[in-house]
Amino acid sequence: MRQFLKNWTLPVAIVVGSVLYLLFAYVPPLEPAAQVLGPVCETILPLSVFATLFVTFSKVDFHLMRLCRWHLAIVFLQLVLVGLTVAAILALEDAGAGQSVKWMLEAVLVCIIAPCATAAPVVTAKLGGDITQMTTFTLLSSLVGAVLIPAVFPLLEPATGATFLSAFLVILRKMAVILVLPLAMGYIVRHWVEPVRRYIASRSDLGFYCWGFSLSITAGVTLRNILQSDSGSMVLLYIALLTLLTSIFQYVVGNIIGSHYRVKCCAVQGMFQKNTALAIWVAWLYLSPLSSVGAGCYVLWQNLINSYELWQHRRKNV
Repeated sequence: MRQFLKNWTLPVAIVVGSVLYLLFAYVPPLEPAAQVLGPVCETILPLSVFATLFVTFSKVDFHLMRLCRWHLAIVFLQLVLVGLTVAAILALEDAGAGQSVKWMLEAVLVCIIAPCATAAPVVTAKLGGDITQMTTFTLLSSLVGAVLIPAVFPLLEPATGATFLSAFLVILRKMAVILVLPLAMGYIVRHWVEPVRRYIASRSDLGFYCWGFSLSITAGVTLRNILQSDSGSMVLLYIALLTLLTSIFQYVVGNIIGSHYRVKCCAVQGMFQKNTALAIWVAWLYLSPLSSVGAGCYVLWQNLINSYELWQHRRKNV
């Protein structure tokens, strides 16, 4: 049983989170507990992102970290894709396109702009990739996301009575707490708090299981957003299909970049695997609830693909 859970952490986490949400939402005796646990889960979601990043960065030997060409290629392509998607949203909005079109494109944008997943180095290591290069990219991607998200979101959903600069600074502060502070704390632990460093290092899959925990919460939050949405079922279907195409596109592009630089495993994970827990949280706060549904659908697509890759890798190495 333990080995099964270890091999299938990602789909198990999705199922557990979804089932728990349905139980608390639709079993009447559990309704009082659901009213208490709902806000708690929304608070825990960013904390779980923080914890996963902290565990990841605490294991990093910062002296070995080097920027690679594939890092810059993926970041550049991400900036281009974000720019094109934002331009499309603003152009269609000026042309009088319906609100549902904006929601669908915002859902795609969230899946592109999100930084690399905190568990990407762990998955990369399990697939035989270079964990140092992958961890370096995760750090770089988190720093880019901490600035890029606050720079883009106020353009799409301007805050009432707030200037662009004030909205940018508000979002930047929250992004810094979730994405940059774990880096600083991880550096301190790595170099100056030896007992904590040894404890984290001795738990090789700790970051992976932290991510699995956040994935359970993410699955429950996504299911709630879908079931409580007042939009039509066709809009939700289009969002699911668009995010599926986005995940496939980013996987294929990562594969192309990886083949060019001979780091296929790393580049695929860097381009394709997104910090969906963070994406759902920021989309819910600063865009529309439906855009967070897009990130939730992306959770399913990317983890199905990753689970298949891990299964294929285990089968080849039996």
